[in-house]
Amino acid sequence: MNEFSPRQAKFIHDHRRHHHMVTFFRFTIFFLFLAVWEVSTRLHLIDAFIFSSPSRIVQTFIEMSKDGSLLRHTGVTLYETLLSFSLVILVSFLTATILWFSNTISEILEPCLVILNSLPKSALAPLMIVWLGANTRTIIVAGMSVAVFGSIISMYTAFRETDAEKVKLIYTLGGNRLQVLRCVVFPSSVPAIISILKVNIGLCLVGVIIGEFLAAREGLGYLIIYASQIFKLNYLITALIILCIIAFCLYQAIQKLEHHIHKTRKF
Repeated sequence: MNEFSPRQAKFIHDHRRHHHMVTFFRFTIFFLFLAVWEVSTRLHLIDAFIFSSPSRIVQTFIEMSKDGSLLRHTGVTLYETLLSFSLVILVSFLTATILWFSNTISEILEPCLVILNSLPKSALAPLMIVWLGANTRTIIVAGMSVAVFGSIISMYTAFRETDAEKVKLIYTLGGNRLQVLRCVVFPSSVPAIISILKVNIGLCLVGVIIGEFLAAREGLGYLIIYASQIFKLNYLITALIILCIIAFCLYQAIQKLEHHIHKTRKF
């Protein structure tokens, strides 16, 4: 059983105290915002029809839960986001590996990737509908298009920035390029890959919502557009809150993965 010195124990205590204080103030600000929002609507300082209110959103949440629409729309968006995110990571990893293996291919494709990454993806969504039709495949491709090109560039950059001395050591010991990739490049790039995952999960969610705006009959993006068209703003704000919850949960899942990897690498 490990025993801590008084200085270490004090540091751990202060760290936990700071963490608890930050959490307390986060929740305090959040609940204070909800209280001000609710009171403002009840005192008619703001129009509840336009801005809704926490009580109306809770009521809408309960109604949608009872008729199953909440679970259906959330499940569709979550499925499309996770699938597009998985495909982005797979395509990015494979493409970045190929670019790292061949300098010629990287010199040819890198400018193309930069150009494609700079294109406004929301402007491409209507074109995707023409090419692929108004279906789930279009939404998944839209989700991928927002993240994939930037992800390839970032991952390839991380591969190239591997410590040259470690690479030289593998070659000195008689290793080949594949062994350099497996033993040096991939392990050294883990922190960068985790950062790319954190960015991509949000980008894929944004891309999926853009796709659902234009080509869906289910999903939170469809619910937002439908609610805005018929002025059911309670449904719209409820959908936005659920999107925030999804984004937070997905980010926390990647955070847990990062902590697990760091803990594993220490041992």
